[in-house]
Amino acid sequence: MKTSSFLTAVLLATASLNAAPPNVLFLAVDDMNDWIGCHGTTPSAITPNIDRLAKRGVNFTNAHTAGVFCAPSRAAIFSGQFASTTGCYSSALYFVDHPEILSLQGSFRKAGYRTMGTGKLFHHPAGAVDLRGWDEFRVRSKRQRETGYPMDSWSDEVPFPSPRPYGTYQRVPGAPKTNSGFMEFGPIPDERESELADTIRAQWTIDQLGKKWEKPFFLAMGLYAPHFPNYCPQKYFDLYEREKIELPPYKADDLDDLPEKIRRIKTNRSRIHQRLVKLGAVKEALHGYLACMSYADALIGRVLDALAASPYADNTIVVLWSDHGYHHGEKGDWGKHTLWERTSNVPFIWAGPGVAKGVDTDVTVSLIDAYPTFVELCGLPEAPQKLEGTSIAGTLADPSKAKDREVYLPHMFPESFAIMNRNWRYIRYQDGGEELYDVRKDPNEWNNLAQKAEFAEIKKRLTSAGPEKFAEPSPKRSAKRNLILEGETFRWKN
Repeated sequence: MKTSSFLTAVLLATASLNAAPPNVLFLAVDDMNDWIGCHGTTPSAITPNIDRLAKRGVNFTNAHTAGVFCAPSRAAIFSGQFASTTGCYSSALYFVDHPEILSLQGSFRKAGYRTMGTGKLFHHPAGAVDLRGWDEFRVRSKRQRETGYPMDSWSDEVPFPSPRPYGTYQRVPGAPKTNSGFMEFGPIPDERESELADTIRAQWTIDQLGKKWEKPFFLAMGLYAPHFPNYCPQKYFDLYEREKIELPPYKADDLDDLPEKIRRIKTNRSRIHQRLVKLGAVKEALHGYLACMSYADALIGRVLDALAASPYADNTIVVLWSDHGYHHGEKGDWGKHTLWERTSNVPFIWAGPGVAKGVDTDVTVSLIDAYPTFVELCGLPEAPQKLEGTSIAGTLADPSKAKDREVYLPHMFPESFAIMNRNWRYIRYQDGGEELYDVRKDPNEWNNLAQKAEFAEIKKRLTSAGPEKFAEPSPKRSAKRNLILEGETFRWKN
C-alpha cells in the first residue's frame, strides 16, 4: 500500500471512530397494512409523507411483522426475541416473565443515549409499558401515570364523532357488541384535531426535536392510528371520494382449500364481511381506514419536517414500522391474528446515515431485525439474551447485494407458525394443518398447494427455518388482580 493510501485509510478509520453516534427516530403506527402510496397497492392510501421518507431511504416492500397482533409483535421488537422463545404469544409482558432481557430502549440507554418515548410503542392496556430504560416515557395525564400507563387513546377527554356510533356497521341494529370501537368509523371536526391523542403525541415528539441534547437520542413515537375506531379529522376523510375507492381483491370460495379447523374459524369470522356487504358499507369501512392512514401520515410528516429543521437532520436514522397488517375482507376476515399476507406484510422504511437513498427492495425482512441492526449501526452493547433477528445494516447500505432469506412468524400458540420468503409462504398450524402458497404466481394466496406431493421438499426446507422448540405460553395475568400501582409506577405480581 502506498503511503498516501495508508494515511487515507488511517484518517478514515479515525474519523469513523470519532464520529458522533447517530440519533434514532423510531416511528410506530398501529394496524397499518402495506397500503401506503409508495407500495402501489389496491387500495392505496394517500400517504405523501411516508412516500417522501421512502424516497430518501430504503423501502422494504416484503417486510413482515414479528407477531400476529399488537402485544406479541411489540414484545418481539423490544425484546429481540420471538414468542416461541419468550412465551409471549398473546402477551406483551416479556419484561415480567424474563426480567433478564435487556430491552431495546435499555440497550440504547446503556450505550449512552438519552431515551424518550410516547404513545403506543408497547401494547395499550394498563401495565403493558416496559418502563425500564427510559429517561422519559410520556403519557398525556397524571391519571394515566397513576393507573399503569394505559394509552387511553379514546378516553373521555378527547373528541368523538357525533352521533356515536357513527358508522353504519355499529349504528344499524344487529351489530355484535364490542367495547373497543371495532368496525366503527367517522369524522371529527377539523378544529378539534389538536385535542386528539395522536396529535398530542406528535407535538410532544416535535418539541423534543426542538431542544438541545448533549447526548445522542433514541426518540420513539407510537401512533394509535389507523387502529379502530377509525376516527380522525374530517379533512382526511375529504381526501377520498368514497365511491371511487377500489376494493381489495376478494375470491368467493377463498376458504374452501384451507385445513378444516382454520376454515371453520374463518367461515365464522366472515360474518363481519357479509354484514358489511348486506349493509352496502364495505367502502364506508375502507374509507374510515384510509382516512386514518392519511391522518397518521400527516402527523409523521410534521415530525419529519421538525427533524429536517433541527440540528439533528443529518445524523438521525429514521425508522417507520407498523406492528402488523390488517385484513379488510380478504379471506373473509376483518382484523389481524392470521398467518396470511394481510396480517404479516407491513410498512418498514429506514432513512438516514448509513442508509441508501430512494431504493425499493423486495428482500424478505422482519421487524425483529431492528434490534440487531441498531446494535451494528449505533454501537449498542451485546444483549444478555440471544437476538433472534438478523442485522440488515448491510442491506441498508447496499440493497443490491442483499440475499433473500426465510423469515419466521409465530402464531398465537406453540407449534403454529409461518415461514416466508420472496417466493413462498408456508403455514403450519398446531393441529398439523398446512398451507403453502407460491406468492410470485399467487400473491393473493388463493391456491393452497400444501397437499400436492410435488411440493413436499419445499415444505420440508421451509419448515427447517422454524424453531425446534416452542416455549410454553406466558401465564395469564389480570391487571385487576395482578397489577400493583405504586404512585406513578407499577409492578406485576405473579
